[in-house]
Amino acid sequence: MDTRLHLLETFSMRGSDGVTYKVCGYEHLVRDESLPNAAEAHWEPTGQSEYRLASGEALDVLNDGRMRIVKSGVTLQGPTLH
Repeated sequence: MDTRLHLLETFSMRGSDGVTYKVCGYEHLVRDESLPNAAEAHWEPTGQSEYRLASGEALDVLNDGRMRIVKSGVTLQGPTLH
């Protein structure tokens, strides 16, 4: 089964380390195999989403709306206003 990520949004959040991080929100898509003769691939949302830093690092979404960088444990709050 072919899958891909579709970028939905980007925003900035302030880390517990004082750094501002760019966060990207994605939805998971799956190829619709019911249209095998379509000229272009047709993709459908799966209902799953995920957030990553612009650098690609994975984020966990916490119950209180904050996010945590999986690799470093830094927590993010925001989004920040420009």
